[in-house]
Formats: sequence, C-alpha cells, structure tokens
Amino acid sequence: MTYTVNQLVSGAFYASGIVSREFETVSGQQLTDGIDWLNEVLDEKTVDMDLIPYESTYDLTLLAGVEEYYIADLIEIDTLTFTLDTVRFSVQKTPRDQYFGVNRVNGISSLPVRWYMERELGGARVYIYFAPNDTYQAEIKGIFRLSSVAQGDDLSTTLDTFYTTYLRYALAAKICDEYSMPVPMGVDKQLNKYQALISKRSRPLDLHIRKQSTLHKPGPGIWAQASLYRGYMP
Repeated sequence: MTYTVNQLVSGAFYASGIVSREFETVSGQQLTDGIDWLNEVLDEKTVDMDLIPYESTYDLTLLAGVEEYYIADLIEIDTLTFTLDTVRFSVQKTPRDQYFGVNRVNGISSLPVRWYMERELGGARVYIYFAPNDTYQAEIKGIFRLSSVAQGDDLSTTLDTFYTTYLRYALAAKICDEYSMPVPMGVDKQLNKYQALISKRSRPLDLHIRKQSTLHKPGPGIWAQASLYRGYMP
C-alpha cells in the first residue's frame, strides 16, 4: 500500500496536536517545514546508527597500488572481504592509532590484510593495507545513511511500515519542539517504544567469546606475509 511523505508529515502534525485532524489539513508552509524537519530526523541517524535497522552490501573494486577509497553515504563497516580466484578472504579492521601510528614500510603491494575507515562529509574514506598488488573485487557489508525525501515520495518502496511509524512519532516530537510545545504523552511513549525495539533488536550485538591461549605462538608477522606469502595465508 502506498504511503507518501505527505501522509507521514500530516500524521506527525496530527499526532503532535499542532494541527487538528478533524478541522485542518497540512499543506503549504507547514508541509514544506515538515518535510525539511523529516529530513533532519533522517540525517540524525548518521550519528545515532542504532536507529538505522537496515544493512547494505556495497561492491568495491580494489585497484592495484591504490590505498584510499571514498565511498558516498557509508557510515559503518561490519565486514570487508575480497575474492581471489574462488576464495573469499577477510580484511581485518585496524584501529586508527595502529593503522597510522605504527612503523611500517610504505610502497609494498600485496594482498590486502587490514582496513581502517574515517567518516568524511557525505560518506567515508576507507584505507586498505597492503596496497593491492592487483585488481580485486571486494564486498563491504555495513550501514549507509538513509536517503533524504521529497514531497510525494512513496516511502513504502524503501522503508518498512514499522519504521515509517517510528519516523512519524519522531517527527511529531520534533514538530512540538519547533513550536515550543510539550510532546503529548502518547507520542513520547510510542517514540520510546519504537526506539527501544529498533536499537535493541535490529542489529544484535556479537557476544561470542573468543579465547586466546597464553601459550599460543603467533604466526608469521605482517611483513613476513608480504614477503613470503604475498599476503596469502593458507
């Protein structure tokens, strides 16, 4: 069933109590303001990522000798892998201080073993080390920012009903704030309920325990991987 941006904005105004459902319609400046505020609500999710319940897959081509890649709308990476022949290899996430702050030899090309991501305006920059020694097809699974909306857009083609309901209550609370009015108790209750459901259930935490023996002998270091194995570990 079609559910447009106009319907969501109207429903938010009615829920806020600013506009009477029985006697008024939302149009003109109110509709324009409501769409602008809705886009602000959507944009806030780039910071509060727990409230984005959708994960996406992004195909990335790793180029020989290229370390940096800008990816529009990317917010967070869960996994980054690349394919060599018919085998999929995982590239390991590295903290900023370890990626940029430790000693390393520059100019080495081999199979990628580490990645680090930095948020930038409109997206993120992904760093890959070693710089690939060839062209590889990589795959990123993670979170991307929600698209902005415009008047008349059909939200049912991009968002689930539970999420448009959540956005309606979130927008209603924002409308109350913009009009310096208290948020109705019912709106506040529903907003808190949906926020809890989305943040706790849509992206479950990985709570698996990984044990490391103190007697474990580490394998070849990262430089040995580049020199002896070309980054490939069987």
